[in-house]
Amino acid sequence: MKKTTLLLLLLPALALAQKDNELARKAARIHAKALTIDTHADVPINMMKDGFDVAQEHQFEQDGSQIDFPRMKKGGMDAMFFAVYLGQGRRTPEATAEAKQKALAIFDKIHQAIRENPAVAGLATTPQDAYRLQKEGKRAVFIGMENGWPVGNDLSNLKQFYDLGLRYITLSHSANNAICDSSTDPDGPEYNGLSPFGEEVVREMNRLGMMVDISHVSDSTFYDVMRLTKAPAIASHSSCRDLCDHPRNMSDDMIKALAKNGGVIQINFVPDFLRKPSQQQEISMKALRMKLRQADLSEADKKALYEERKAMREKYAADMPTVSDAVNHIEHVIKLVGVDHVGIGMDMDGGGQVVGCRDVSEIRSITEELVRRGYSAHDIEKIWGGNIMRVLGEVQRVASKM
Repeated sequence: MKKTTLLLLLLPALALAQKDNELARKAARIHAKALTIDTHADVPINMMKDGFDVAQEHQFEQDGSQIDFPRMKKGGMDAMFFAVYLGQGRRTPEATAEAKQKALAIFDKIHQAIRENPAVAGLATTPQDAYRLQKEGKRAVFIGMENGWPVGNDLSNLKQFYDLGLRYITLSHSANNAICDSSTDPDGPEYNGLSPFGEEVVREMNRLGMMVDISHVSDSTFYDVMRLTKAPAIASHSSCRDLCDHPRNMSDDMIKALAKNGGVIQINFVPDFLRKPSQQQEISMKALRMKLRQADLSEADKKALYEERKAMREKYAADMPTVSDAVNHIEHVIKLVGVDHVGIGMDMDGGGQVVGCRDVSEIRSITEELVRRGYSAHDIEKIWGGNIMRVLGEVQRVASKM
């Protein structure tokens, strides 16, 4: 009798475990088939530091890094847009010229990593490249630029960057530049949208076949882009303001306008953009991210900062968003404008991290959560890569007609 009672008590738990196993197997099959693409990866920040080899597997627990080729393969991440990132600096001719040279050095580092690992990775500039490299079992490296500052005031720089493989530009970063207003400039708007030069930049990007990225820009800049662009635009790493009220996120009206334009919002996994943190946590994390972005840190400095970040995460562990919180943003977009206008741009190595997905090796948890919520394989394939590849293809088709 006791054994029977025990068995009856265990049956619900066994059934639940079996259901979870079936879900995991289904998600694994879908994940293996899908072309998985993340549109914003800050791994070049690490690549520019002495001693970091993107071809070697690193440990998140040891150095805090989140992306390298082995972990991309382990997680089933087929393609990522490596970001040529420069935080906004002074806009003098000298500083802008220096910004361009720094950007070119990052391009060189990305190309070097691809040249040195031909059996592992390849440069992708078209959707066809991404699908081909997936079939070959290689990681596809697209290139995006976060902050149009290196463009300066010279449109010819756009063609130079395009020829180096650049396929999107995030028009601004955390401050205004010569192109447009940022959503977070402490001094407020400078042009109330795009500058006259910024309008030329959008037109030239359309002509070249380069995606216009409206992450980081002010609302007025966003609507200027929507008015002007002849091709779909993207938000390479933004989330939903309705779920987390932050100027970096997009309002429902903006998401609807982007969908009408044919574009796509790629959900950002930075905790501050998924769930509103406490004021003290927000201040602490912002200060730490600024320190970690420095390119000239000594090994002792890096170790100290990683320990500081680890301690901070432990302190605020209860406030950290989860994979479920991130998928809530994906689902919000789907309910608002449909599954064709949402994707994933986690901002890893730039602050993107949630419980259940600490680095790129753990991205199957996202697919599992989408399966758990009842999304079909077809829809998941769109979210993971199909939508952004559709947009890139359309941008390139528009350019071919201009």
